[in-house]
Amino acid sequence: MVPVSSSAGEGFLEGINLSGGYRCDDFVVNDTKLGLVQKVREHLQNLENSAFTSDRHRKRKLLENSSLNSKLLKVNGSTTALCATGLRNLGNTCFMNAILQSLSNIQQFCCYFKELPAVELRNGKTAGRRTYHTRSQGDNNVSLVEEFRKTLCALWQGSQTAFSPESLFYVVWKIMPNFRGYQQQDAHEFMRYLLDHLHLELQGGFNGVSRSVILQENSNLSASNKCCINGASTVVTAIFGGILQNEVNCLICGTESRKFDPFLDLSLDIPSQFRNKRTKSQESGPMCTLRDCLRSFTDLEELDETELYMCHKCKKKQKSTKKFWIQKLPKVLCLHLKRFHWTAYLRNKVDTYVEFPLRGLDMKCYLLEPENSGPESCLYDLVAVVVHHGSGVGSGHYTAYAAHEGRWFHFNDSTVTLTDEETVGKAKAYILFYVERQAKPGAEKL
Repeated sequence: MVPVSSSAGEGFLEGINLSGGYRCDDFVVNDTKLGLVQKVREHLQNLENSAFTSDRHRKRKLLENSSLNSKLLKVNGSTTALCATGLRNLGNTCFMNAILQSLSNIQQFCCYFKELPAVELRNGKTAGRRTYHTRSQGDNNVSLVEEFRKTLCALWQGSQTAFSPESLFYVVWKIMPNFRGYQQQDAHEFMRYLLDHLHLELQGGFNGVSRSVILQENSNLSASNKCCINGASTVVTAIFGGILQNEVNCLICGTESRKFDPFLDLSLDIPSQFRNKRTKSQESGPMCTLRDCLRSFTDLEELDETELYMCHKCKKKQKSTKKFWIQKLPKVLCLHLKRFHWTAYLRNKVDTYVEFPLRGLDMKCYLLEPENSGPESCLYDLVAVVVHHGSGVGSGHYTAYAAHEGRWFHFNDSTVTLTDEETVGKAKAYILFYVERQAKPGAEKL
């Protein structure tokens, strides 16, 4: 019980006789003793409840202040706000949130969209009114580029409240039927669809205005950095676009066939000898590294019976070998580790830990003509990682790690927390985003 020290409490206690009665000026009324004691108890209970309520409000205020303080970070002795903003989960949309947060931290890509002029999607009587989306509306009412631009603009404005990407998700439903509904999806598959559709819309423009003009006016994206995929170049191909050379040799007559294939990302197998090793602490023998996966991708491979090569000289399908070379590296190298593979009935997950560098990934040895590249042009630094938590592609959860202005953040839907390089390096990566290291001013090619 809370001690009574108030004047109101003293007023009640003064009237209680130790012998059990209540003294008035001229008489003692014993019959009312129980009722008066009950009133004292009620009064004391009210005081206790008041103290409890006050304490609860005080704790709530402390929690709110603690939540606010968690958004603050000391940099060089001064306190600054944590500027990153989370994304609300709209119902198993963590696959989309992880990709959006990763792309938002690729500065050149993100800045391009943020600098685009806003698109007016409605005219006449509907201008200025809020649009309530329905399935009956036509595709001319939506713009993926515009909603993507608005989402990127919202992510780094320093808001303490998570942003809801419902308008962007609505457009995704409209133009990407595979992602309709609220079931879990593959983050890599979503990223490819997103980049492909952004590329197509940027090529054609919206409302008759071509966005390619802005790309041509951007001095940072020169013609030498462009890689055309399905027509004219856009910011998507200028940043993510690279070129592979595919060499196939007939083992019967020795005929060599070469083909050049543009790519936006490279999908790498985890070598079979590492697939049973799950965690870093459980590794027995050599640890699987990203270089092992890259070597497996580019090494000479003999095609099996199901992949016989149609030799134009032999005029029939023959056994052959295949090898990939990278003819042109992109500005942002996106590496997808194939963690999901089909068995007879299920799509299982390869849960192997793959060690990857945070700085200085050297891609020179995988180039077709490494002698023509500069000393810095083949070095890449990690900027973002997408991680899948769980056992299957149709379940589990996606989060992302990303670097922004020298600090690493962990993006878990609406929650954003600061983290460190050691934690990032321990993640079981699913998708890795590496940014080309910029050559130092005045450096010349060798």
